[in-house]
Amino acid sequence: MVAIIEGRAPEVFRHKQKNGTQFKCSDNFVRKFLHNVLRWSERRATKAAQKMPPNLDEVLTTAFLREACIVRDYAVPARLRVNSDQTQLVYQQGTKTTWNETGAKQVATVGQEEKRAFTLVPSISASGVLLPMQAIYGGKTMKSCPTANASLYDEAKQLKFRMLPSKSGNYWSTHETMQDLVNEIIAPYFDATKAELGLNDDQLSIWKIDCWSVHKSDRFLSWMKINHPNIYVSFVPGGCTGVWQPLDVGIQRVMKLSMRRSAHRDVVKEVQDQLTKGVTDIKVDTTVGTLRDRSVGWVVNAIHDLDRPDLILKVCGQFLFV
Repeated sequence: MVAIIEGRAPEVFRHKQKNGTQFKCSDNFVRKFLHNVLRWSERRATKAAQKMPPNLDEVLTTAFLREACIVRDYAVPARLRVNSDQTQLVYQQGTKTTWNETGAKQVATVGQEEKRAFTLVPSISASGVLLPMQAIYGGKTMKSCPTANASLYDEAKQLKFRMLPSKSGNYWSTHETMQDLVNEIIAPYFDATKAELGLNDDQLSIWKIDCWSVHKSDRFLSWMKINHPNIYVSFVPGGCTGVWQPLDVGIQRVMKLSMRRSAHRDVVKEVQDQLTKGVTDIKVDTTVGTLRDRSVGWVVNAIHDLDRPDLILKVCGQFLFV
């Protein structure tokens, strides 16, 4: 075990028994070794709790009545009510827990300090539909986005997964990427749905998004009124994301877990490939280019995991979105 920690693969792990099996540490053995020999225990990293408005009930009641009024007055069906939300996804998927010395006051986890990331924008409808996703990668040109050689790249294109450069020094959504999101994902979905339901083109749709500076800017809202006057922008009240936005907890938690598992599979495969080749000095590729290309597969796998109407409807029902 110590040899593994130091980066060497001892002979016991390479030796095959007569029946063709190889030595394998059980989960129970590993836990006992970490606890009894290294004196480590599983520790959880913590973060500050979200601050909610003191008059939370009043704020949510007002938001609910406002949205209910719009739905009633304009006869907006569930299929024309969509929620979008930006989320940061780091390239080195870490975990909130790790093994460390029992009683340690400062506990760091792999990936906790990772700054390299991209923004993913999922969208769902109140009828249980998962819309195509958009991703924003930090950089000036398309060269900052995943390459066509990335795993599952062709499938990502078939799923209409859009990959864009931020054209800035960070990976955040901008006015331009928000325009792309509306023009290429939100509006086409609304238009196709209205045609399918036999509704007029001027039928109102509701788009629920965060109360964020770019979203609430005069520039973006003016652009929406001119180019998409039949899309009503409904803002999640400030500080209420975790209790009023379906995507924030109900969907993104599942999405991030799926992507973390995909990232873990990539690392395991990379290490196994090196062990198969007899490499003893195991190294994991953490360059941005490699991780950025791998992110395509993470998102595609997450799309398949999330594309479940029952899951989306359950979440929307919990957040009064239906």
